[in-house]
Amino acid sequence: MADRKAPPKGQEKKANRRGAARLAAVQALYQMDMAGSGINDVFAEFESHWIGNEVEGEQYLPAEAAFFRDIVSGVVRDQTRLDPLIDEALSKGWPLKRIDAILRAVLRAGAYELEHRKDVPARVVVSEYVDVANAFVERDETGMVNAVLDQIARQFRGDEFARG
Repeated sequence: MADRKAPPKGQEKKANRRGAARLAAVQALYQMDMAGSGINDVFAEFESHWIGNEVEGEQYLPAEAAFFRDIVSGVVRDQTRLDPLIDEALSKGWPLKRIDAILRAVLRAGAYELEHRKDVPARVVVSEYVDVANAFVERDETGMVNAVLDQIARQFRGDEFARG
């Protein structure tokens, strides 16, 4: 993986808070997928018990709450449109429903952000979700996340890649 540049001075905190929001969003989407939790219950639970708190000896970083809510609600709203895009980008024979639930959550959140969060460069989005996936799965699976999100990024943001 390429070295990642440190965020510009004064933006370290914002970058860390967004990274924490992405991680929390993926965990929330996973919980919704596995337990059938509703979006309002997930928002309440994550914002009051997880984000910025210590849970079972693990310290959860403060997250940008609005960013967290945008990703989770956007994925829920757009899931029927995002899933076919992800399916198309996956290797033949591996439909999204056969992918681990945590990877589905990573891919859905990444695809949503690539389509809707033009304020974040596509390469940053892909890199951030590869890092999130790395917290949960083996390296070969993070390679799949990278490949799928890179393909989706080129669909939504081809101009960013054309510029080099």
